[in-house]
Amino acid sequence: MSDLENLNITNSLLKNNGLPKYSEFKVEEVEPAIEYLTSKLESDFELLEKRMEAENESYKLYNVTVEQVEKIQYPLDFAWGVIRHLHAVKNNNDLREVYSKIQPVIIKSSNRISQSKILYNSLLRLKKMGILSNVQKRIIDSSIHGMSLNGIGLEGDDKHKFNELVVELSKQSTKFSNNVLDSTKEFSLYIEDSSGMNNLPESALELFSMNAKDKYPNSTPDKGPWKVTLDAPSFVPFLQYHPSSDLRKQVYIAYISRASSGDKNNIPVIKQILSLKKEKANMLGYKSFAELSLSKKMASNVKEVEDLLQMINKKARNHALKDHNDLKEFAKKETGNDNLELWDMSFWSTKMKEVELNFKEEELKKYFPLDSVLEGLFRIANSLFSIEIKEVDIVKENIDVWDKEVKFFRIYENDVHISSFFLDPFARPDEKRGGAWMDSVINKNKFLDHKPVAYLVCNGTPPTIDNEGNKKPSLLSFRNVETLFHEFGHGLQHMLTRIDESGAAGINNIEWDAVELPSQFMENWCYHKPTVMSFAKDFETGEAMPEVLFNKITRQRTYRNGGGTLRQIYFAMTDMYLYDKLKDDEDPIDVMRKMADKYLIRKIDDNDRFICSFSHIFAGGYSAGYYSYKWAEVMSADAFGAFEEIDMNNEKELKSVGMRFRETILAKGGGTHPSIVFKEFRGRDPSPEALLRHNGIN
Repeated sequence: MSDLENLNITNSLLKNNGLPKYSEFKVEEVEPAIEYLTSKLESDFELLEKRMEAENESYKLYNVTVEQVEKIQYPLDFAWGVIRHLHAVKNNNDLREVYSKIQPVIIKSSNRISQSKILYNSLLRLKKMGILSNVQKRIIDSSIHGMSLNGIGLEGDDKHKFNELVVELSKQSTKFSNNVLDSTKEFSLYIEDSSGMNNLPESALELFSMNAKDKYPNSTPDKGPWKVTLDAPSFVPFLQYHPSSDLRKQVYIAYISRASSGDKNNIPVIKQILSLKKEKANMLGYKSFAELSLSKKMASNVKEVEDLLQMINKKARNHALKDHNDLKEFAKKETGNDNLELWDMSFWSTKMKEVELNFKEEELKKYFPLDSVLEGLFRIANSLFSIEIKEVDIVKENIDVWDKEVKFFRIYENDVHISSFFLDPFARPDEKRGGAWMDSVINKNKFLDHKPVAYLVCNGTPPTIDNEGNKKPSLLSFRNVETLFHEFGHGLQHMLTRIDESGAAGINNIEWDAVELPSQFMENWCYHKPTVMSFAKDFETGEAMPEVLFNKITRQRTYRNGGGTLRQIYFAMTDMYLYDKLKDDEDPIDVMRKMADKYLIRKIDDNDRFICSFSHIFAGGYSAGYYSYKWAEVMSADAFGAFEEIDMNNEKELKSVGMRFRETILAKGGGTHPSIVFKEFRGRDPSPEALLRHNGIN
């Protein structure tokens, strides 16, 4: 057997005829696989270029320039997708090292195609032929623009410099992400004093006790010791409930200063990323990276973005100011102290909410075991979109997963399997980056006969062990429930697409500031009484959540929401300033502080370095695009308004509007401009009124 044949048989990254073989993956197979795949892609693409030059018939030229290119790219895309995913959810030093080593190789291979003059000219010829479908035209237009942003117009030294810049940008973004992960897992606070811990919810104590077993194997939830970390399921309840202001300060300062000092300092990384992105934009003829970014979004210019954000800021400011003053008064009555520290705000906000809304957040958790929430989520998806979702027995069907807690599901329409998804539901701070996201495993593609498969990744609280040593199911906070609905919304757009051209299927080719529409839309069902009451049942007794408690959830939606709205405006305006207006002699941290002074109600702490862990804009896809959350929220709130205008207890009406949403927003993917798709669903342009109402700031 030849080395090549042996490589194809044994290397898991080359087994791309189905789902990835995670259990077979070995770090040492990465380099030989990528070397083989990039070499094969290069030789295959050279042959395609010759065919492009010789082809004049439009349908054949489309096949060569789009479909055949997708076909030869797929093996490398598949392998790199597996590596990227594991780098995010199973991060370790060996994988990190090889990831950094092959990243430039991947970029070089991608540039070989995106900077091909022959491909570019063939796409221009296709555009002029004018007999393609509207979806195909949009794919061609996007490809042409994408190639222009990848330096197709550069020559000689400029092209070489541009390519080096792209590689360096990728390295710096990876370094940023690694620093955040490392600094997050580096912090731990072990607590042995039970007097303060007795104030915390049972679920938090169970998690802290489980965390502490690395050092204290005999830890129990009621007696400890306990370990507090900086991942969300840990630090959030600690700040909300621990009575010691000094300990809250220690955790708070550690969180807001992550990745801002020592060998994990992201400040120089941020400066490098900002400089490189500005240089990249300038080389391509744009005044700023923000201008480049908006060239492929719905928003036409920076002013349009800032006008929307300023309008929301103006509406929310008085609400936020009143909320803050009310909180200060509440805390003063309890303590006699007029000084409300930043690390005390979560604690007193929680206390105030418990008094004014007469319920505790912890009361909700027992009604939200993960499996029940999933059942309810799938039930509303079936009611709205006429699909059926079934969990797969991964052992019986030999489905590979990367962690024992990962689940796998298939989606059916009229008993026909149409798509699938993995769900990775729990936080793993030692190896998995924070936050939540949806990503593509496989895109829908008629030419390759592929059905869509998605990753849905969350960071909820894992199952815990109680005082008797019994395993308790994962009990979600209400925020965790919203996050699950949110990511499932992204997944639905990927999995329910009717577009079978891969370049516009699912979320591909959708303008970035419209991508959050279906995800934010799905969050609204967390406040729809029949949906929530269908799954909110006590995990021990099976009793339904009391109606009075659901009513408090709906009140909570807009309760003291002004400050949260301003915080999102602060993030978005900081992002836009850094990528549009930053001067060479300005310090990004100083900019962050100026934006905080301008948009927040009170000054941030001197130790605050939040942008050092702002992965969205430095290691994700939201550079000069964080505003997209508010931009898309205008559309998503207005889209949900179509349901609020009908009798939502009438199943027939609900199904009718739900299917209209599916056949427009979810089905048309990137094949039609989102403004047109929204009009097809709603019958008009989006209005911000529903957003303001949902946020309680109209």
